[in-house]
Amino acid sequence: MDAKLQQLKDTFEMLPDWEERYRFIIDLGRKLEPLPETAYRDENKVRGCMSQVWLIADEAGDGEQIRFLGDSDAHIVRGLIAVLLLIYSDKSPREIVDTDIQAIFEELALEQHITANRRNGLHSMVETIRQLGAQRLDASA
Repeated sequence: MDAKLQQLKDTFEMLPDWEERYRFIIDLGRKLEPLPETAYRDENKVRGCMSQVWLIADEAGDGEQIRFLGDSDAHIVRGLIAVLLLIYSDKSPREIVDTDIQAIFEELALEQHITANRRNGLHSMVETIRQLGAQRLDASA
């Protein structure tokens, strides 16, 4: 487990209940780097989310890694985007595709504490991130 993910897990374990964890997740969302205005286009919208969600992929560092940026019109969803960016950003396309997100969600106990609609949206966001990673992987093959 990488350092950012371990820190997230440790913070979750420190917080006494899910109400506090929700506040923490929302706070993470407030700290998201803003998307450029040009990113708010239909092709960057994530399908399958009740809220509006935009995700884009950019090169990070040496060009071998992908940095993701995202935004939503809902506070908790912005926070969930922030959690996903902690998990997936600054990784290689191979690492993105190979990430066992179910195991991570289980460790964080995330899925059982969000509504079914949010869970569906979360999986749509994960699928979009994985597709963006797979596209970069195919392009470099």
